[in-house]
Amino acid sequence: MANMTLTKTPMPEQDPQVRAHNFKEVTLGYTAEMAIEEAGRCLNCRNPKCVEGCPVNVRIPEFITKVREGDFKAAYEVITSTNALPALSGRVCPQETQCESKCVRGIKGESVAIGRLERFVADWYRENVNAMPEKAVSNGIKVAVVGSGPAGLTCASDLAKKGYQVSVFEALHTAGGVLVYGIPEFRLPKANEVRKLEAQGVEVMTNMVIGRVLTIDELFEMGYKAVFVGSGAGLPMFMNIPGESLKGVLSANEYLTRTNLMKAYEESSDTPIIKSKAVAVVGGGNVAMDGARCAMRLGADHVYIVYRRGEAEMPARKEEQHHAKEEGIEFKTLCNPIEILGDENGRVCGMKCIRMELGEPDASGRRRPVEVPGSEFVLDVDTVIMALGTSPNPLIRSTTPGLETNKKGCLIVNEDEMTTREGVFAGGDAVTGAATVILAMGAGKKGAAAIDAYLQK
Repeated sequence: MANMTLTKTPMPEQDPQVRAHNFKEVTLGYTAEMAIEEAGRCLNCRNPKCVEGCPVNVRIPEFITKVREGDFKAAYEVITSTNALPALSGRVCPQETQCESKCVRGIKGESVAIGRLERFVADWYRENVNAMPEKAVSNGIKVAVVGSGPAGLTCASDLAKKGYQVSVFEALHTAGGVLVYGIPEFRLPKANEVRKLEAQGVEVMTNMVIGRVLTIDELFEMGYKAVFVGSGAGLPMFMNIPGESLKGVLSANEYLTRTNLMKAYEESSDTPIIKSKAVAVVGGGNVAMDGARCAMRLGADHVYIVYRRGEAEMPARKEEQHHAKEEGIEFKTLCNPIEILGDENGRVCGMKCIRMELGEPDASGRRRPVEVPGSEFVLDVDTVIMALGTSPNPLIRSTTPGLETNKKGCLIVNEDEMTTREGVFAGGDAVTGAATVILAMGAGKKGAAAIDAYLQK
């Protein structure tokens, strides 16, 4: 009989006052008993809308049934038949707007905690089985994947399962893309998904900046029959206001890379990072929350989220907003920076802001923020982190003849994920601009299927 409790089984967390000063994972995960209890809330619908809401089409009722039966290994096998990275998606996927938003239990009460159950299964498997995937029989066809973020890893894994000889080219010295440089350890512990990829026969090469070390044309000359570009969107945006060149103004990309990839929070790290007392993070997305929460853990006394719209319009996940507030981060909504102030040494000593109010809707459908005359004030900060979004780096486009982009610099693809260049496919943030991990994974799956269909003609 189904568990008809209206609320999700709570998941244990670190105390906010403790976790705000360490980089250990905030949420501690379900025990087996908790997972079985929560799985009992699933009604195993005949027409599961939750699957339709999943970008990688995880067979959700099937894996939850296995959890309810206590067969966690079988649950893992169900998930990984369509999702190569369940430990990641279980933690950072916005389930509340995707699979869980479609759950019928959410009509009267809370939806089933699909993400928490997916995370539990992945963690259980790693701790109790952790078998490496088997290598498929090679078909002898070489495919190159540019970028080792969620789109590239997913595409490479799916192609390797089909027997392709896949090489992944990563620009940084560590594979993983945004999973290692962008998302903090307290949200996403760095599981070694790359080892599983290598067990499938995938060759992973780091320090390979495609467009500089090798061009896409040269990849084809080396015998690769198709290329998938999953290079992400790593070019940060700024506001172009006075004072942005001062010492103490950073992009969120740089700040998070120093913190996450280079481990600036560890005593033994030789990576320099600003030791701030008061930090303003400009933006309202998940990256802004990550930057603010890292700043708090790195010793800042005051951390502010400065966002030009209201809290209801913030694109960050509600869970991330909630955790940030619990940890003492102050939200300055309906505010916008107009100047960054510097001292005689060229360092940030404050940020001049103006209050905003919401006017008529703009092209996106959201009410446009407009300035309130005479409402200027100064925020006393010594560091400003710009988390305003990112766009794709133009390097690949500028070194690949025939590769076209839209006005935002994103690669143009057709319905089969092929770009305007024959044999070159693309997906993830390189096509959409900055988006979620799970959408990039979905694009990687679609890209792998399209490449397979293209090469099998």
